[in-house]
Amino acid sequence: MVHRLATCPLCEATCGIVVEVDPEAGAVRGVRGDPDDPFARGHICPKAHGLKALHEDPDRLRAPLVRVGGELREAGWDDALGEAITRLDRVRKAHGNDAVAIYLGNPSAHSLDVMFYGQVLIRALGTKQRYSASSVDQLPKMVSAALMFGGGLTVPVPDVDRTDHLLVLGANPAASNGSLMTAPGIVDRLRAITARGGRVVVVDPRRTETAALASEHVFVRPGGDAALLLAMIETLFAEGRVRLGAVEGHVRGLDEVRAIAARYPAERVAARVGVDAATIRRLARAHADAPTAACYGRIGTTAQELGTLASWAVDLLNVLTGNLDRPGGAMFTTPAALPGRHRRRASTRFGRFRSRVRGLPEAFGELPAATLADEILEPGDGAVRALITVAGNPVLSVPGGDRLARAIASLEARVAVDIYRNETTALADVILPPPSALARGHYDVALYQLAIRDVARWAPPVLDRAPGAPAEWEILLTLAKGLMGMGAAPLAMADDFVAKELVERELADAPPEVSGGRTSAEVLAALAPRRGPARLLDLLLRTGAHGDHFGARPGGLSLAALEAAPHGLDLGPLRPRVPDVVRTADGLIDLAPALIVGDLARLDAWLDRPAPDVALIGRRQLRSNNSWMHNLVPLIKGPERCTLRVHPDDAARLGLVAGGRARVTSRAGEVVAPVELTDELMPGVVSLPHGFGHDAPGAQLAVARAHAGVNTNLVTDPLLLDVSGNAALNGVPVTVAPA
Repeated sequence: MVHRLATCPLCEATCGIVVEVDPEAGAVRGVRGDPDDPFARGHICPKAHGLKALHEDPDRLRAPLVRVGGELREAGWDDALGEAITRLDRVRKAHGNDAVAIYLGNPSAHSLDVMFYGQVLIRALGTKQRYSASSVDQLPKMVSAALMFGGGLTVPVPDVDRTDHLLVLGANPAASNGSLMTAPGIVDRLRAITARGGRVVVVDPRRTETAALASEHVFVRPGGDAALLLAMIETLFAEGRVRLGAVEGHVRGLDEVRAIAARYPAERVAARVGVDAATIRRLARAHADAPTAACYGRIGTTAQELGTLASWAVDLLNVLTGNLDRPGGAMFTTPAALPGRHRRRASTRFGRFRSRVRGLPEAFGELPAATLADEILEPGDGAVRALITVAGNPVLSVPGGDRLARAIASLEARVAVDIYRNETTALADVILPPPSALARGHYDVALYQLAIRDVARWAPPVLDRAPGAPAEWEILLTLAKGLMGMGAAPLAMADDFVAKELVERELADAPPEVSGGRTSAEVLAALAPRRGPARLLDLLLRTGAHGDHFGARPGGLSLAALEAAPHGLDLGPLRPRVPDVVRTADGLIDLAPALIVGDLARLDAWLDRPAPDVALIGRRQLRSNNSWMHNLVPLIKGPERCTLRVHPDDAARLGLVAGGRARVTSRAGEVVAPVELTDELMPGVVSLPHGFGHDAPGAQLAVARAHAGVNTNLVTDPLLLDVSGNAALNGVPVTVAPA
């Protein structure tokens, strides 16, 4: 047996692990935490043990599948890739580039291959029909961050290891391990806050696992976060508690925010948000008076009708209490590998193009996933006629999943890059499975931009790929070059082109010292003989804030330096970064972006309408992140998880009983789910977890089918969107009755 170091890729915590491998059998014998990882310090959650089950899962695809005579059958790699390119190219030539859509699923953010080469495939397609899991997750936070600070991932993260007061809204890090906040071992870190005399306050419609650890839990009605935070901000202005601290002189729009906040006193919002005025004021004073404080919001504040307003208000509270960009407050990372680190300041623009059917604006080059079915089913010029999915299962993760399934089934061509034949890929004409997660190198380019410390860790593949099986980046690049009419070109030549393009782009706006005085050709030579994602990562590390600048900064980072530190490197606590981190056109933090201010009319309408009799919210579970995890016995075993949780008072008035079944109905559809009674929920709120509904014909997920559950996205409403285009998965008005 040998022990090999790796990073768990199954959530945002990036925990270091030790994998026990039998090299002769190519088998995994066990997984444990790496005690020498300076960031995770040996912590893992149950998902890490799921890596062994994932690698061994008999349902995980090892060979491509191609539809022949209506049936998916195994095929060779050359034939499958050729068939995928032929089908997609046929649609493009007949109907134009925008007839092909692409959807990137959540695991794409955990794959170095997709982070680099997924964009290459998108550029090769030349389509505006681009979608991802972002618009059913964190898009409002990215939009507000871009408008305020100049970048979609320029997101302040709470400095949890040094804060005295943590205010958490709509987040459950005890179950998620942190989200838009990379923080392994978060439960211990939360306990440390209270152990040193600080406070953790959770505001949530549900008394979550995090709330159970907190100093205080406050119920709030789903969708009420923006109003609650603006009322807290009104208290700060009214009582003279506003201070800007480190960002004094680096903001604009303060007077406009003062005028906006005056419209939302605690008395106006209290009844609608379900928090009394005295509590709202007390929360505001506690945040302002704490020695240091950080406000943090997550999917409960983003996947809702007013997500961008709520995300903006979270950062406003941090700014106005002097807690932005200071130790113990909300801070910005200095990531070791950051694409576009030297780009010029510019105004953020959204809505550069719009969806064909509903006229919804793009954000970061993507359209809202909630309108993908419209773009397929509505006939006419520009209709989507082909779809590529990469590590995604939108039939389960996007509102109106049944309609989307019918839409995908109607397409002329469907290609999936995926390890499973799931509810979406079962409809495909070609499925191209990437290797096991343990057979690829790993570095978290996106997630280290959101870490609570500056860290870097490279993990080479633990296992060899199966003979003849391409890497995920090779699959994506082969598709890309085929669609660009370069099918006969060697893959190495295409990869050299990708590397040359990235080198020139990264050096274009960089000061000369970043390249160590080398030309782009000399930089490429210095990166040799690496290829694929490793070469591109080495470039970003060496030109990054901690990089060796190709020898000009001895002791700086490179991929070789990370290979020499296999447990990873702790690059230190977060440090103040304003004004350098701000990339708005004028270099100032915009406290009152026009798009966000214009959305206040919807908040006013929300306050004026009565609360729904019952509102549906989601539920995060420690053993689950994406739908495919339900096919792993170690992660799905135990009591039934896909239950409708209901407060006992609601059950009594609605005629529900524990263990019985309830029919949940919305404007969009209905599901029937078993009832679980609990007082953890605010009365008037019910909860269903996401990612279930594993009863679709054609899917090959035996374990998941035995725990099928129901798809909550049959009742979430494709028409209920945030201004960013993000789907409102929380706060959905529903009726509930005995089934």
